[in-house]
Amino acid sequence: MKHRFAVYFEFARIAFLKILAYRLRYFTGIVTYFINVSVYYFIWSAIYGSSTDVAGYDLPQMTTYVAIGWIIRSFYYNNVDRDISAEVLEGKIAINLIKPVDVQLMYISQTAGEACFRAVLFTLPIAAVLLFIYPISPPASVMSGVLFFPSCILALLIFTLINFWVGTLALHIYSILGVIRAKYAIVEFFSGLLIPISFFPQGLQDCMRYLPFQHISFTPLQIYLGKVSGTAAFGALTEQMLWVVLLFGGSRLFWKFSTRRLSIQGG
Repeated sequence: MKHRFAVYFEFARIAFLKILAYRLRYFTGIVTYFINVSVYYFIWSAIYGSSTDVAGYDLPQMTTYVAIGWIIRSFYYNNVDRDISAEVLEGKIAINLIKPVDVQLMYISQTAGEACFRAVLFTLPIAAVLLFIYPISPPASVMSGVLFFPSCILALLIFTLINFWVGTLALHIYSILGVIRAKYAIVEFFSGLLIPISFFPQGLQDCMRYLPFQHISFTPLQIYLGKVSGTAAFGALTEQMLWVVLLFGGSRLFWKFSTRRLSIQGG
């Protein structure tokens, strides 16, 4: 077990160092995220106008929702699906398949290394800039703040496993760039990043409870704002864990099925 941990830790370390070589793009990313939050801040300010409450959110809560939502996105975002697609097109996927490692855990380890880099050199600077400029509220309570962090880690795993699932499609389709673009649009909308799920019609909210997307952004934000607290907060974390298990098992079966017969592009 110690040897296996050391192997996958090395994958995470290499991913961290690899991204460190391109750290300049994360400084430009800080500007991009600041612009995104600014646009949504002014949009919501105009929507609220003289209203004090919309769907259970006042303007300070909505400002916090938008800012914290983009801050945690800067942490969990990754390109596992694009990486798998590129390796398939270039024929490099064959190298990964003959390595004496679990491919799924390898990609998850690489994502963990990238997330550690993002947390220190991307997420924290973004948070510092936004906290300085916009009136962002702290967690609703100490417990909300404590539970918020494991919820973000589970959101990272859910997002990574969805990406792994989408990336596996590259073993069946020549190019999945269109699928990837559609996936990001779906995730950003149904995760509650762009609009809180509480704003959706009740019927759509009921349907979305059976999908994993809300546990990427909406669940951590609900915990942070104290809209889900106490036993309900632990229940939300449990749901996130269940989705991690389901997505892990489902994507593993799909990967094994997809690699039974494989045509390598590029070599």
